[in-house]
Amino acid sequence: MILDQYYLSCLSHASYMIADETSKVAVVVDPQRDINQYLADAKAKGLTIRYVILTHFHADFLAGHIELRDKAGAEIIMAKRAQAEFAFHKVSDGNEIVLGPDVTLKFMETPGHTPEGLSVLVFDKRNDSQTPYAILTGDTLFVGDVGRPDLLASIGVTADELADMLYDSIHHKMLNLPDSTLVYPAHGAGSMCGKNLGQELHSTIGEQKRFNYAMKPMTREAFKAIVTEDQPEAPEYFVHDAILNRQERPALERSMQESIKAIPLEKVMEMSRQGAQLLDVREGLDFAGSHLAGSINIALKGKYATWAGSILNAKDPIIVIGEADQVEEAVMRLGRIGFDNTSGYLEGGMMALENAPELQRKTDRITVQALADMISESQQPFILDVRSEKEYATGHIPDSRNFPLTHLQENLGKLPRTGHVVVHCEGGYRSSIAAGLLQKHGFDHVLDLVGGFKAWAVSQQRVVLG
Repeated sequence: MILDQYYLSCLSHASYMIADETSKVAVVVDPQRDINQYLADAKAKGLTIRYVILTHFHADFLAGHIELRDKAGAEIIMAKRAQAEFAFHKVSDGNEIVLGPDVTLKFMETPGHTPEGLSVLVFDKRNDSQTPYAILTGDTLFVGDVGRPDLLASIGVTADELADMLYDSIHHKMLNLPDSTLVYPAHGAGSMCGKNLGQELHSTIGEQKRFNYAMKPMTREAFKAIVTEDQPEAPEYFVHDAILNRQERPALERSMQESIKAIPLEKVMEMSRQGAQLLDVREGLDFAGSHLAGSINIALKGKYATWAGSILNAKDPIIVIGEADQVEEAVMRLGRIGFDNTSGYLEGGMMALENAPELQRKTDRITVQALADMISESQQPFILDVRSEKEYATGHIPDSRNFPLTHLQENLGKLPRTGHVVVHCEGGYRSSIAAGLLQKHGFDHVLDLVGGFKAWAVSQQRVVLG
């Protein structure tokens, strides 16, 4: 049997390919939208991808089921509760698919994160035909956590109803599985589909019974209370992706062909005046040194797709600004979250601005020592902390104000238009995004704190707790 895991760290997303080595029939579970790695591995191993399984309608990325259907001829499989524009094979509890003489897949409906939640039991008959070797749990069961039942992606079903379903899926189904069964979830640490995901990329049912808080013996009401509290705020693009995953839509390859084209500077500025979004994907330090007026910085190195989906919108055109070798990756990673509204990239990158100094901007940076000196000399700037409320509560710079990055634009009216605004996050990634947003909206005296709150804390300056 072949059971390969593909982990996409920038989205904390795990997908899988399972195959019978005798029949050479394969299935891909919860694929990412750029599917070339599955096709390449299948070709190298002589496999035919006959099926693609979605464990549910994902909210945090656009799945590659349409791409595998169109490119590999794979049949899409989902739970019977699912409703979609495209044709798919519906499965229920106990239904099976035989991949070959050695490998059988059995389906288990596990709603709770979403109504159509589905898990896949994998049987390797060479070892034990009765005991499931593994279970692919989608977003129902994670390592150390369970899928949150409160996402707006589950339109038409309340969080309370989903929490009820989740309790039954965990306590009446998964807890009955053998301790030895391996657990392969669709996400790892960093995903906002749960609140306490572990660093490990797989586990066992036995380990989860011992260490997963949601699998401990408890009443239904206690379970519902614990799985709904303290959940992180979900990015706005989650609803967009959950809807797109239900729809018949263009494949990524076609979208990228239409998106990767050079746009001259003059045209870029015209499009910007008409509402186009200027996205600079270079490192924050490069952006600070020089950038195009009106652009914002979301660097490729980091949670690029998640922050792009949180700050940009999926309607207005996006124009990428970056090095030549960054453009294709930037567009592809936007496509992974269903942002197919990229119109092209700035022709020549930043070199296009050599003869247009009036369009060049920079972001001044300030060290923690310089900030401490300003404060001690009674030149108190407005200190803007763009971390989450939870981060801010664990410690912050005295007299700073907290407006999380996801809510910064709606709170711009609360920031002063005169004097310096010193912006910071934990380490510098989010503050570079925030600085660009502030400058785009006419704040002329923005200072980005070098090293962020982490550098401030290390410098042993006074930190306010709580």
